[in-house]
Amino acid sequence: MKAARTLKPFLIWLTLFYTGWLALIILGGFLETALSHWPIAVAMAAGSYVAGSTPMGGGTVGFPVLVLLMDMPATLGRDFSFAVQSVGMTSAGIFIVCRGQELEWPMLRAALLGALVGTPLGILFIAPLASDLFIKLLFASIWCSFGLLHLRRIREITSYVGMTPHNRAFDHRAGLIVGLFGSMTIASITGVGVDMMLYMVLVLLCHADLRIAIPTSVILMAFTSLVGIAVKMALGTVQPGTWENWLAAAPVVAIGAPLGAMVVSKIGRKPTLLFVSVLCVGQFIWTLVHERSNLTLWYISSALLGVVLFLLVFQEMYAQGYRMARRQKGNTTT
Repeated sequence: MKAARTLKPFLIWLTLFYTGWLALIILGGFLETALSHWPIAVAMAAGSYVAGSTPMGGGTVGFPVLVLLMDMPATLGRDFSFAVQSVGMTSAGIFIVCRGQELEWPMLRAALLGALVGTPLGILFIAPLASDLFIKLLFASIWCSFGLLHLRRIREITSYVGMTPHNRAFDHRAGLIVGLFGSMTIASITGVGVDMMLYMVLVLLCHADLRIAIPTSVILMAFTSLVGIAVKMALGTVQPGTWENWLAAAPVVAIGAPLGAMVVSKIGRKPTLLFVSVLCVGQFIWTLVHERSNLTLWYISSALLGVVLFLLVFQEMYAQGYRMARRQKGNTTT
């Protein structure tokens, strides 16, 4: 009974969502449309698990499926990521809050403010400058570096307990920078990524327990997705095909992402992160093979350089995190 009362807001959300979705399908006559897009619904069954259990939005699966497997434009992959995550990651976020999972609220609040400003600015002024190929390579490079980092340091990352103590000024500053620039320069272009940047700050700089870092990053990506799709709708620039795929995938991710958050607490983060990290490296290779006819030596070099640069940034954050931890340990022993 207590669990049911705790989850009441989540159950109300699911009831409202599925009622609205069914009304749209039946009254709008979209049943055939939803059924004809069943492949993305199947793909997002896995994508929603990733969204709820890792610091990656469901678009991390939806983007390569639409863009690389189904040969759709990268702009469609981005807009679909915003749309589907606005349901799946919002659902996971409500579930996380209802369960009372620990969150890094001071940093998260600042990051939400940054995303509220950065996402519209990125959509208006930065995303239109990105070519289809650039979007694909940026997505591939970021997630490849994420995968390589975790394959190298997974044991250490999954061993952190609690967090390195730090002051609120650091929380606010770091959260605002991540939310503003992560949403403006990465999420607005690819539809994902700001959650991963916040996760990296929490894990590499603050040595945060994954049970804190991942739920915190999920809520940031849910909010960023809601802002992103709202801005796209207001501007009338949602890519054709986004809503058709959303109709098929939305009912899957609404329950799939919260299930991912629940299941991973039983089997542990390490197996899931290892599996996803391998996929991240694999999709980089897949992108280069898929786009080989469009890739010049310049583009290939840029993609590889992007992976190296992101890894160097992560390595510097890792080193700075250890310096912060040593300073804190020295302060507590004196």
